[in-house]
Amino acid sequence: MTLWNHELPFYPQLRRAAGFNVPLLVIILVFLALAASFLLILPGIRGHSRWFWLVRVLLSLFIGAEIVAVHFSTEWSAGSVCTNTSYKAFSAARIEAQIGLHVGLEGINITLTGTPVQQLDETIDYNEQFSWHLGQDYAEEYAEALEKGLPDPVLYLAEKFTPNSPCGLYRQYRLAGHYASAMLWVAFCFWLLSNVLLAMPVPLYGGLALLTTGACALFSVSAFASISGVPLCPLHLGSSKLTTHYGAAFWVTLATGLLCLLLGVAVVSLHYARPRALRIFLNQGVKDCGSQMRGRSPLTLNNELWEQLGASDLIISTSL
Repeated sequence: MTLWNHELPFYPQLRRAAGFNVPLLVIILVFLALAASFLLILPGIRGHSRWFWLVRVLLSLFIGAEIVAVHFSTEWSAGSVCTNTSYKAFSAARIEAQIGLHVGLEGINITLTGTPVQQLDETIDYNEQFSWHLGQDYAEEYAEALEKGLPDPVLYLAEKFTPNSPCGLYRQYRLAGHYASAMLWVAFCFWLLSNVLLAMPVPLYGGLALLTTGACALFSVSAFASISGVPLCPLHLGSSKLTTHYGAAFWVTLATGLLCLLLGVAVVSLHYARPRALRIFLNQGVKDCGSQMRGRSPLTLNNELWEQLGASDLIISTSL
């Protein structure tokens, strides 16, 4: 390997920053397709029940999409800092850059963007992913990053999350992400169950399934938040210190859990306070039979021939 401009040619090929998270994009497209399919059949629903079904279906799809999508998001904990830092090994060159750290349930994402992007005759725009999910080996991915010669700030942050690092970030975040992910999958199963039960004449169990969905989502949030009580290793980049905070995925999951709890409490409360009103509300478009629900319904049969003969109407009382 020869030197060029007193630097090692770590990147002989044209580099490109990592693109959008593919699994997250697939999940979003799947649920958008389901929502679009429902919107196509929405005009076939008559009356005010059309808006009821619109809110009910879209709200349910949002809850399901959120529970699945946050598994693949790296916005559970995030932080960024602008600093002057060294760029590569074996070089005294320094750059002005914005460095971002994004932690998810399955790994971390590190970004390095120059300010401006064009510095040192290079395009400084890095987006590197390091995973610890299932069979993926974080230490092996870090070793590959060393072989590629990634910039110093990226390697510095990635090294803090290695299993052998004295900071212990790998064990804390991996364990928290493991339990949070498990609870979210349980929440997704109960979300499916709640949709089935609410479509059947058993709203009480559907409400209980919603309560369980919200409880599991909140448990996943609390599992990930458990790392906040542990003193974390300081992250110094140049003259600045990088600090992280809870990201969008954390807060959206918290809001979804609270929403499921609210909906579950409303369904269970109405079941005990106004069960008949709840059944009518959950079965919009199916007309209530009124007196038949009370057990005795007078059925009146009119016949024009009887009217001509002066006969009174025939009234039949049935017990259902």
